Amino acid sequence: MEKTDDGREAGGRETGGRETGDAATADLIIQSMPDLVTAFVQLNDLIAERMGVVTSDFHCLHVLNRGGPATAAALAGRVGLTPGSVSRMIDRLERAGLVERRPDPGDRRKTLVQPTAEGLARIDAYYSGLNAHTREVLAGFTDDQLASALRFVRAAGAGARDEVERLRSRP
Repeated sequence: MEKTDDGREAGGRETGGRETGDAATADLIIQSMPDLVTAFVQLNDLIAERMGVVTSDFHCLHVLNRGGPATAAALAGRVGLTPGSVSRMIDRLERAGLVERRPDPGDRRKTLVQPTAEGLARIDAYYSGLNAHTREVLAGFTDDQLASALRFVRAAGAGARDEVERLRSRP
């Protein structure tokens, strides 16, 4: 059985006012998160470099892929950059063939930015190995475990986004 940093077994239960196994397992998960985040940061940095863009530009592609086309102003809010920075980022992504500007069908005065089919295909190709590995790992989970994993990933993501907003709102 895996152990916490202080030698307790994760998943075991103790009595007498001491920490339960559930708390010990939670500690292991929390302690593992920085390594997971670092691995994803390194992966995204490498993919961005191979695609010929900087990491913040690559992040923008993810935001557009998940959230759909957006105006430059809306995109600035989604990625947490100034409108000027986002405008330069869109220019770089457009030169790289990864995004395109299209008229907004709901308001002809506006322009929407959206990922190109080529850009999305390139991202999919770079993530194919990780996606295949993740599917292999998840194949060993029960339906209940998958539901718990999904609930955790969504809650952890929401918590991280909330923390970003909290930190941005303070000097």
